[in-house]
Amino acid sequence: MGTAYLDHASTTPMLPEALEAMTTQLGQVGNASSLHATGRRTRRVVEESRETIASALGARPSEVVFTAGGTEADNLAIKGLFWARKRPRVLISAVEHHAALDPAHWLADNHGATAELLEVDEYGRVHPDTLRAAIERDPEGVALVSVMWANNEVGTVQPIKALAAIAHEYGIPFHTDAVQAVAQLPVSFAESGVDAMTVSGHKVGGPIGVGALLLARGVDPVPVLHGGGQERDVRSGTLDAPAIAGFAAAVRAAVDRRADTAERLSILRDDLICRVRKAVPDVIVNGHPSERLPGNAHFSFPGCEGDALLMLLDARGVECSTGSACSAGVAQPSHVLLAMGQDGARARGSLRFSLGHTSTVADVERVAEVIGMVVERARRAGLTSVSGG
Repeated sequence: MGTAYLDHASTTPMLPEALEAMTTQLGQVGNASSLHATGRRTRRVVEESRETIASALGARPSEVVFTAGGTEADNLAIKGLFWARKRPRVLISAVEHHAALDPAHWLADNHGATAELLEVDEYGRVHPDTLRAAIERDPEGVALVSVMWANNEVGTVQPIKALAAIAHEYGIPFHTDAVQAVAQLPVSFAESGVDAMTVSGHKVGGPIGVGALLLARGVDPVPVLHGGGQERDVRSGTLDAPAIAGFAAAVRAAVDRRADTAERLSILRDDLICRVRKAVPDVIVNGHPSERLPGNAHFSFPGCEGDALLMLLDARGVECSTGSACSAGVAQPSHVLLAMGQDGARARGSLRFSLGHTSTVADVERVAEVIGMVVERARRAGLTSVSGG
């Protein structure tokens, strides 16, 4: 029995182009900050990679700041802009990834910030009027706005260009976490109007441990790391040239194939939703019905615990994920689903199936083969647990 890997939103296999670019550099030596010939060769790899990423994402090379991944980039944007602006209010959507939410809450707990969650509708979208109303309560007090491009759990796509335009009416910098968007949606840093944008290597078919924060000219967050100031004096640390080369190759390949990939994944996703609905008629599909990632299918299964479903599916060769977090061994409902107005039971009984560049019809068929019996078994287990006290 083969394994159907349907957790690409967590991490996706490296693209052949990225593997080749990275392994070619792994055999080389050199620090991009060194002035001798070997250092200059490494610097050329880094700068050519920077140009590749900028070209693919509609940015200038000088706007690409390399980081160790999406989490660091989110932290640099949110903490750095808060400290640079010296204003208390951080406006952030209620459905952000914890890599963005937790820095905002940390600033509130330790640095006098006020982390204000922007409400979302039942699909997980922030309405432009919601942002405007939040800003207008005290425009001069807002340090920044942060709203992700596409949600990592339910796949809903945000109206980023409209939201960024509202923030700019008040002179407020706008950050977006575009980690999930780059490989599946048209993403242009310049056209979106955002001031800071997070990208991660391993979400687009590149290596783990590398990412970037795109920063518009004149947007200068206070550094989170201090040292050599290698990246525009806002990010310090020796640059990982092999990872950066693999990252750039992955971004270029993913963007070049994006339209075809999105079309193929949309067909697979719709087939998956249809098959799951047929097997489990009372299943609930979460997220926006049309403005969503092509490769995302997110379900709530009434009467089930998501963790139980996850393990039962795993035992049958289907790998997916839940949105729940575990605290002291107790599953907590997804903050994304709660923010969308769902109750705790429905939120805990949810699964995310995310498709990517290696996904096939056979993966979808495998889910269809086992999902009905898995849900039935999970429901029986739940009833047994309740009746047993």
